[in-house]
Amino acid sequence: MEKDKVPQDQSNLTKNNVKELLYATDENGNYTTTLSTGWEPKTIALSNSIDEINERIADAKQQVLNGEASPIVYFMEINKMDLTILSSYVGFWKWRVKRHFKPSVFATLSDKILQKYADAFEVSINELKNSITK
Repeated sequence: MEKDKVPQDQSNLTKNNVKELLYATDENGNYTTTLSTGWEPKTIALSNSIDEINERIADAKQQVLNGEASPIVYFMEINKMDLTILSSYVGFWKWRVKRHFKPSVFATLSDKILQKYADAFEVSINELKNSITK
């Protein structure tokens, strides 16, 4: 793509004045770098991804409020983690973290275990236990 034809479409990146570095050809046909604010297909894909993440967060919050899941599920979604990533952050086997997703099991966790989750989510134990019900 020629440098002067690099897309400069409005995107979620432009809200924060972020530009992406791309390779393009200059007037002599040599490769060079240039900045782009975005292009429509990427903007659509990014927007769809953000919408999906927001839906997952809302679903997780509702599960916690309904007593179907522990707050760990909600904070995991807020922090864009999956079971494998969270397991590595807290240092527990995946099956054990999954077990902590149950509200009845979560209610019996010690402060030592809760602190590991709180550290992973960068919240206090009190926020981990109570912030969703407010």
